[in-house]
Amino acid sequence: MTSQAENKVRTAIVTGASTGIGYAISERFLNDGLNVVMNARTEADVIAAYEKLGSPSNVRYVVGDVATKATGLALVAAATEAFGGVDILVNNAGVFNPKPFLDTEEADLYHFFSINFKGAYFTAQAAVPAMTKRGGGSIVNIGTTLLEHAIAGFPASGAVASKAALHSLTEQLAAELSPDNIRVATIATGIIDTPLHAKQGIDDANNLAGLHLLNRIGTPENMADAVAMLANNDFITGTTLRVDGGHSAGHRFG
Repeated sequence: MTSQAENKVRTAIVTGASTGIGYAISERFLNDGLNVVMNARTEADVIAAYEKLGSPSNVRYVVGDVATKATGLALVAAATEAFGGVDILVNNAGVFNPKPFLDTEEADLYHFFSINFKGAYFTAQAAVPAMTKRGGGSIVNIGTTLLEHAIAGFPASGAVASKAALHSLTEQLAAELSPDNIRVATIATGIIDTPLHAKQGIDDANNLAGLHLLNRIGTPENMADAVAMLANNDFITGTTLRVDGGHSAGHRFG
């Protein structure tokens, strides 16, 4: 006999959901029949994403910067009011701008850590009580493979350090939250084809394909598949999954 808990429609919160990886994750969850609460800093962007999805009735959106603790609380409140709770949190919102070590200033570090680390930290803190009420849940943090395999021509010490803090948070939270049946994992991404590259002055991200053994860059859909797997598999926690085309393992030569 199937319990009511097993029949419930799960609800996912996705930060940074208006474009790229976050949009693909939101779309995948919708296609899988989940309720979704989308977040972006800019109202016009998140409304455009919502409308692109077809303005579905099982989607809500919340405008706000995750670096502000109130945004995480607003996301959980929206999920609870509309759908009764939270089952999945994807901490996707992030910034990753290249800047040489000697040129990095205090304001830069504050920016990286506020969004990449503090944003994920406090959004998770807001979501955990709601997940506990539902009998458990899943938190997926979006990190980077550059922690294990740095690129000399891509100076990003501040951004990478903030993502390193996020990777460490994953393992610690996996331990702390395990009694509440809340699983936590990180995805270490390679080069993914998103609008972020244009903002960094990279005209064609496909030129970076050789950084991956598969000799191509990833797609947002590749990331969405991985996130869905981690959210669905109830025996994975405290781990970092590489979705990097083999970047961490090696590179093509010639």
